[in-house]
Parts: sequence; structure tokens; C-alpha cells
Amino acid sequence: MTDLARYQNPLDIQRVLNAAKTIAVVGLSNNELRASHFVGYYLQRHGYRVIPVNPRATEILGETSYPSLLDVPEPVDTVTVFRAPDALPGIAEETVRIGAGAIWCQFGVVNAEGAQIAEDGGVSVVMDRCIKVEHARYVGRMHWLGFNTQRITSVRSGLQ
Repeated sequence: MTDLARYQNPLDIQRVLNAAKTIAVVGLSNNELRASHFVGYYLQRHGYRVIPVNPRATEILGETSYPSLLDVPEPVDTVTVFRAPDALPGIAEETVRIGAGAIWCQFGVVNAEGAQIAEDGGVSVVMDRCIKVEHARYVGRMHWLGFNTQRITSVRSGLQ
């Protein structure tokens, strides 16, 4: 196990969220019921360019899906990981190779070796946190569906 607190610093989380424009989502599913699909959709709705990385799909969320990070033909700011923890070292190596600034490991994706590989390569690490939840907390506004409805729901009626 690793000391997760060092990978969950609120200031680091906010910095990663604010710096990211293009996010590669490793393990993005084309199944609308999967968390990765919902998170990818949420990120798109909030202005991020989402690049799916899934060798079993050719297109997800209207974007070309790539078999690995090394196949993505454009720069990536942040890599978000929806894979088993034992896959993280390889993904971290690819993250370093493509020059991404951060790797974001979703809930349950905890691997000390992967974190060390990323850090040694100059990549910021956020681990065991959901990028959608943290975005809603620090950048967006929390709504039960995860979207900013731009509606005030606590308006009192009948008051002049």
C-alpha cells in the first residue's frame, strides 16, 4: 500500500484540473452504464477534449478510440485511468513517454510502482480520486446528475 494522502492534495488536484485541456481516458467504455463512460461524457460537457484509449473500440463518445496512449496522434495534458491497479505501471510508462503532465488514477486504482514511475518521469500523480467528483467540487457545481443545470433550485415562491 502507498501513502495516498500525498496523491490527494487539494491544491495539486485543482492545478491538474485547471491545466488540463485534453484528457486521454484509458479504459473508457462504450457502455453507457459504466462509470468511465459517464465520466468521459461529463468531461466533454465541461469543455475538455476527451480522447478514448480502448483497444476494443474504434469510436467512443464521437471520438476515435486508440489502442494505447502511444497511438494517440496529438498532445495530451492528463491521462485518466479506469483500469485495474496492476496495469498502472505500464500506463505510467506510456504517460511519461507521451509527455503528459499528469496521471489521474480513479477510485481503486492504487499502485505504488506506477505512481513512482510517473513521478520519476516528471508527471504529477492523483490517485484514488474521481476526476468528475473533484471537478464538480473545485471547478463546477455539484448536481445529482453531475451537470451544471444553471438553475437555482432553492427559489422561494410567493415572496415579494
